[in-house]
Amino acid sequence: MASKAVYSQHRDPLLKKRDDFEDILEERRKTSDLRYALRCYTPALYKGLTPCTVSDLKTMVLQSDQLLYVINQVSKETGTATDEIQLEAEAILEEMAHRLQLTTVRFFAFTLSKIFKTLFRSICVNEEGIQRLQQAIQEHPVVLLPSHRSYMDFLLVSYILYTYDLALPVIAAGMDFMGMKIVGEMLRMSGAFFIRRSFGGDKLYWAVFSEYVKTMLKNGFAPVEFFLEGTRSRTAKSLTPKLGLLNIVMDPFLKGQVFDVSLVPVSISYERILEEALYARELLGVPKPKESTSGLFKARKILSENYGSIHVYFGQPVSARSLAEGRVDRSQFNLTPRHIPSKPSEGIQDFVNDSAFRLVRSQEENMVLKPWVLLAALLLQNQAAGNKLGVLVEDLTEQAVWLRDLSRQFGAFLHWPDHVPPSRVVSSSLSLHRSLVRVSEGRVQLNSESGSGFPPAAMTPEEELLSKAVVVLSCASYRNQVLHVFIRAALLACAVHSVTGSRKQEIFNTFSFLRNMFSNEFILRPGAEVQDFEEACYLLVKSAVLQIHQQEVLVTDSGHRTLAFLTSILDPFVQGYQMVCRFLCEEATETLTENQFVPAVRKFFIKHLLTGGLKYVEVLSSDLQKNALAALLRLGAVQKLRGGADQGTLKVNTVMVNSLEDTLGGKLPTQKTLAARL
Repeated sequence: MASKAVYSQHRDPLLKKRDDFEDILEERRKTSDLRYALRCYTPALYKGLTPCTVSDLKTMVLQSDQLLYVINQVSKETGTATDEIQLEAEAILEEMAHRLQLTTVRFFAFTLSKIFKTLFRSICVNEEGIQRLQQAIQEHPVVLLPSHRSYMDFLLVSYILYTYDLALPVIAAGMDFMGMKIVGEMLRMSGAFFIRRSFGGDKLYWAVFSEYVKTMLKNGFAPVEFFLEGTRSRTAKSLTPKLGLLNIVMDPFLKGQVFDVSLVPVSISYERILEEALYARELLGVPKPKESTSGLFKARKILSENYGSIHVYFGQPVSARSLAEGRVDRSQFNLTPRHIPSKPSEGIQDFVNDSAFRLVRSQEENMVLKPWVLLAALLLQNQAAGNKLGVLVEDLTEQAVWLRDLSRQFGAFLHWPDHVPPSRVVSSSLSLHRSLVRVSEGRVQLNSESGSGFPPAAMTPEEELLSKAVVVLSCASYRNQVLHVFIRAALLACAVHSVTGSRKQEIFNTFSFLRNMFSNEFILRPGAEVQDFEEACYLLVKSAVLQIHQQEVLVTDSGHRTLAFLTSILDPFVQGYQMVCRFLCEEATETLTENQFVPAVRKFFIKHLLTGGLKYVEVLSSDLQKNALAALLRLGAVQKLRGGADQGTLKVNTVMVNSLEDTLGGKLPTQKTLAARL
């Protein structure tokens, strides 16, 4: 670690200019939706190219050198005639390909206008971001990378681009949508192309898929859109990015087939998420409902609900060329013919991985946080403190104003109407989320009944706990939206709290241990420990929580409240990981497999929650449990056996797991032991 943090290098987050927003529903409420849907639509194209037809695109893919090479390879490996494999490739492409049609787009434009006006108070878009995107589309191939918190996301992005007369994207969608009668085909005709969730070792499928995406990109057919996280986040935290599609869209640039690729992070922030209770139930082990058209019609009852506002922020286009400058030597791609597929080198994998983390961090920084996000954080902390009567509305308002100011100091993109009295902001947020909270006799507390699908009458203690957990996990999904603002400072606060002395090096070592432990839980860029530590120090010094004198870190008299909040916000994760360690040492059998892990650990957690050994109901989240296991596997404390009858069995190093549990509990090991674990 650098002996001295240079705080002046950090620009004050408050100085960062952010674009203004425009509500696109405002005009929709005043004018005809039919006229809007049928209006003249003439988007500017990539370098003025005339787009090829869908059939031309398929022909280009099937006749590409790369696909023909793979067809020959598969033919040699399997002994199957190339004609048969060619037919198989055509069938894969037919199943996968979109059939973008303007008539279907117009139908969606009309229908979504009606739905959006019913569901949402406003859909706010940063117009400067739209102007930047319009320019980027004309100059280079564009890849749109939206955050993924709801099924609404890809419909929303296409709707916005249609509204602003921009080229509609082609969107990577999971196969499960294709199974929806009528709707699946309509999605295909509005730009969706369908891909399997996993390809295994299917060389032909991978070749068709990658060539299809690269052909669209190289020919400027349309912006390509996919979700870096791979799937919807059920917890509203950003997920560790998946690299498959990012590797594919980087490939034409790395091989010199296009001059550059513009990567555009898009941050979509919902004041209230349509799927909030559904996600909570999934995290508690209730199977996800299968996507179906009938299910869509059954969901019509949501149209009677109010879901507040949406903010969509189109970020600064990120140039692949600028990301690669000084990091990637592209001449390495001249050594073999470009049509021969090859696994990316370790250097390229590191570059793509680092780029993915930077892009997700950019998504996070442009997320617009609503007041309810802060209220959810405070209500969860009040509940965990054992406040069964709830918190007085006046006290909650005071705490919310304090947290609002702290969030802004930390650079949060907060949408808090300053011209409205705080008491009214708080009451409006509580009213919007009345399915999760109730106000009685001037006190606010989380609802004990969730409408969760668990039997309401004569519930067993376990059923009652699970019903409560639906509300807690729903609230946690809102609290999680602010974690990216506080996570680095929270890790530092926990390190300061855990270390007995005030030596900066010891605090850094503990910070690095915690950061490493939770790197499956939060977006923490690999190899950026020092930068994250310095950023956390900068924020806590700037907000008068810490004083740092050379090699000593001291807490100020006024800093204890902030430090307590920051350690509390991380505490559910610390306790959850501790209890996973305890489960593995006390209850894990020699035959425990990865598939059995979550149901077994949930049962263990329920037992301890009912007996009072655990205070955070949110540890029942399967997401937290899986992340804890992934961390233990990564650290080598648990191994997954491969091959034979023991395939997938977990082998636990109880000494190491016990030691990790102690460390998370504040029983710090020696510096030598800690360094060995890192």
